[in-house]
Amino acid sequence: MIDLRDYVREIADFPKPGIRFKDITPLIGNGPAFRATIDRMSALVSEAELASGQKIELIASPEARGFIFGPPLAAHLGVGFVPIRKPNKLPAARTSVSYALEYGTDTVEMHTDGVDPGQRVLLVDDVLATGGTMAACRELVEQLGGTVVGCLFLMELTFLEGRGRLDGTPIYTILEE
Repeated sequence: MIDLRDYVREIADFPKPGIRFKDITPLIGNGPAFRATIDRMSALVSEAELASGQKIELIASPEARGFIFGPPLAAHLGVGFVPIRKPNKLPAARTSVSYALEYGTDTVEMHTDGVDPGQRVLLVDDVLATGGTMAACRELVEQLGGTVVGCLFLMELTFLEGRGRLDGTPIYTILEE
């Protein structure tokens, strides 16, 4: 079994002093490690579906690193994918949410027709840090009437307590620090 930790390197003081950035480029650059990641994420989706009793209908991910995992996982599972973008990157009608993160503020947007009312959505990203980005993504899905059945991450930085911002939403991770 591949130890995915071997493929995640830490970069100190990026993007600013005090931040320990988790660089996943070695992981996605290694075919067997990347495939193992998608396989493990798929297994966690099955666990989420069993726990909730609900089949996932759509995966939504924030740019940029969520785009690395969301689309291949959606294709693997045979479900749709909806992108969550930074401001002014989507061409059609959109809704937005602004939020605070560990090193500033940001805004995310989604097309207003990206999620149908009642649609069961799994949010996927690379790292759960403070939870701000994923809480904003959850809010976007809920504004459009979708149901977030869980959040799936490659890695959780437990010392930042991001789970607290996602209270009430099941969280699934492959790696924890």
